[in-house]
Amino acid sequence: MRLRYVRPLLVGGLLALTCARPAAAQSSSSPTAAAGSRFVADSLDQYIRRGLRQWQIPGLAVVVVKDGKVVVSKGYGVRALGKAEPVDEQTLFLIASNTKLFTGTALAKLEQEKKLSLDDKATKYLPDFQLYDPVSTQLTTVRDLLGHHLGTKTFQGDFAFWDSNYSREDIIRQMRTLKPPFQFRQEYGYCNAGFLAAGQVIPVVTGGTSWEQYVEHTMLRPLGMTNTYMLTKGFAQRPNVALPYSNAYGPLAVLPIDEVDNLGPAASMVSSVGDLAKWLQCQLDSGKYQGQRVLPWAALRRTRDVNTPVSARKSSLLPEHFRTYGLGVFAADYNGRQVYWHTGGATGYVSNTCFVPEERLGIAILTNQDNQSFFEALRYQLLDAYLGMPYVDRSRQLWTRVAPGYAETLAEVQKLAARADKGKKSKPELPLKSYAGQYTHPVYGPITVEAKGKQLLIRFSHHPELRATLDYMDGQQFRATYSNLTYGIYPATFTTEGGQVKSVELRVNEGIDQDPYVFVRG
Repeated sequence: MRLRYVRPLLVGGLLALTCARPAAAQSSSSPTAAAGSRFVADSLDQYIRRGLRQWQIPGLAVVVVKDGKVVVSKGYGVRALGKAEPVDEQTLFLIASNTKLFTGTALAKLEQEKKLSLDDKATKYLPDFQLYDPVSTQLTTVRDLLGHHLGTKTFQGDFAFWDSNYSREDIIRQMRTLKPPFQFRQEYGYCNAGFLAAGQVIPVVTGGTSWEQYVEHTMLRPLGMTNTYMLTKGFAQRPNVALPYSNAYGPLAVLPIDEVDNLGPAASMVSSVGDLAKWLQCQLDSGKYQGQRVLPWAALRRTRDVNTPVSARKSSLLPEHFRTYGLGVFAADYNGRQVYWHTGGATGYVSNTCFVPEERLGIAILTNQDNQSFFEALRYQLLDAYLGMPYVDRSRQLWTRVAPGYAETLAEVQKLAARADKGKKSKPELPLKSYAGQYTHPVYGPITVEAKGKQLLIRFSHHPELRATLDYMDGQQFRATYSNLTYGIYPATFTTEGGQVKSVELRVNEGIDQDPYVFVRG
């Protein structure tokens, strides 16, 4: 149930709008702008506070930019349960995949400077880059890496890569082990490793300036984003941080903080709504901030051009008909306007940034609870208000759709608990020590299974802090409970042959990786 994902993209036939400068804004006295202002003034506080209660969100921060001005920038709730410190506009959250537009913009800027072409082959800059299929390896361009064109499933490989001790170089080398289920360039499959590889082109073409140094120097400093950090390392030690929570598998609980600097260009930035307001203002003023040119308009336009079609079907829920992906940003129509956005999710955090150039409207929402859709409901509610949609309670609408899924997950956890309780009264077919040993998966690498009393314990070589406790249920299935709640509670299934244990299949939260991993005993 955890939402460490970007929602599927918006699409395409409005390419002409992305190839021209943003249209002039409507007057702030227009009916739609006035409706948005009324919602913000009369209803926003009550709407958010009700949403925090219903969705069990400890804290939320929101910023709204309209016609070049910040009209809302504030926090709600608390940074940590049991403490009085409130969330405010400077409270820090992991923004996860909202990092991607910074990376896409950096590469588009370098293309404008003739340092590279986005249609250059990835191997031109990354000699060790290799995909599962050698033909795809030779065809892959920088633009393919940014467009999720590699044929992989969404999040494929992230069980191994996310919050792990794999280095950036290791992850790029391991991409060759990801067997894609789809055809190259035929399907959209959201790939964090691909975005990392694209970001690693930057030090090659700049003579050694790292991705984080380049983005900080060319974007954060000129925009005055002094409360934004490129890496997650040291996050917990900073002042005014929101701690991560989830209720995906039971009562609301605090979670470990992800450290995903190994996936930096895809996911590692930390920010506040106070700082993201500056990023939105720059996006809405064609690359200028406070009258000064920060980024070339041509580079911003390049990030918004259609790179990947995602959907061309009318939404049953929203006033939109298409979705596309650019270079780290989604696009869609929304009640006749072209809207750009991205979401981001890490353990205990989900967020979004959104901007509508035709209306000079920008929105950013940061939250510290990952098992909820209110962060999106609030974005849609603000878009409805400012873009002239009749009022629909988006929070209630989304709650009605997702609440059955939440209940289903908890019911499945209870079923596993009942099977584990029953398993305590019986024994596995083989002694527990028979399951002990080292097992290996080609993407992940090795894990170690140990017999501990009446349980099995799994240690993960690339997640030194992670454990999984296995309680016998029945047959060859054990209940796997991960020490980090975000990985979930799932069956672990062993296979045997001739009285010997051969493999174990593990699952984790689909928001981390959608497929099971079969680890073979060495």
